[in-house]
Amino acid sequence: MKILITGDAGFVGRAFHRHFASSNHVIVGVDIVNGTDARDFFRTDSTKFDLVIHLAAVVGGRRMIEGSPLALAVDLSIDAEMFGWALRTKPERIVYFSSSAAYPIVYQENGWRTQLTENHIDLSSVSNPDLTYGWAKLTGEMLASHAREQGLKVSVFRPFSGYGADQDLNYPFPKFIERGLNRQKPFQVWGDGKQVRDFIHIDDIVGAVMAGVDAGIEVSNLCSGRATSFNQLAELVMLASGYHASIEHLTAEPVGVQYRVGNPEFMLSYYEPKISLEQGILMALGENK
Repeated sequence: MKILITGDAGFVGRAFHRHFASSNHVIVGVDIVNGTDARDFFRTDSTKFDLVIHLAAVVGGRRMIEGSPLALAVDLSIDAEMFGWALRTKPERIVYFSSSAAYPIVYQENGWRTQLTENHIDLSSVSNPDLTYGWAKLTGEMLASHAREQGLKVSVFRPFSGYGADQDLNYPFPKFIERGLNRQKPFQVWGDGKQVRDFIHIDDIVGAVMAGVDAGIEVSNLCSGRATSFNQLAELVMLASGYHASIEHLTAEPVGVQYRVGNPEFMLSYYEPKISLEQGILMALGENK
């Protein structure tokens, strides 16, 4: 196959490169890190690809989401250019990476303990997602639905808290791994540590995407369904690192929504995750020593 990966220098893009490394596929990567703005590529390219994995976006963790909301609005422009290009070049299949941030925040605050299912997003009656990043992804999903109406095959995936050994330190999991490796005392956690996330290993994200593409799915969560607070994650990292310390809560730092956990039922119909959170922590600690 001829495969396009936008944002291919990023955490998820590198994982897809590893996945395809032993294959005979022709991989074309586009990333601003390597000097090519995806929007410029889409305006001038006329190649017909068998598979497009669209990852290009402005990223940077919670501090970026809350501190630079307009910077994340660039994602709207990137996605609009991509779908316009796709209508012109007619790729065989498009993978659009949305986000769990696209889900309505009303289900993630004030005592809700809801496992978010795919139908908690209704594009005919949308509710507020998580700031401009969530709005950008929700708009991308709307564009994907219109692209399907015009004959394109688009698979939309909503990853929850993806993690892995080579993730940027702007994200919680690799920062926790760094603290574990340094045997940080006390172990620092943003907020009160009670905020809950759903962690899924990057290899399982890639595996689920490729299985979903083969199955022709349209919209799916990528998640484990396991609710893990940041305090619990800190304890797991310290346990795997062979020490224990008190937790210092940095209450002035941004924390996001209180409870974001996905329902993996639909994903499990075509893919079962292989790496538990405990295994992923050990893998990250081993690879970073």
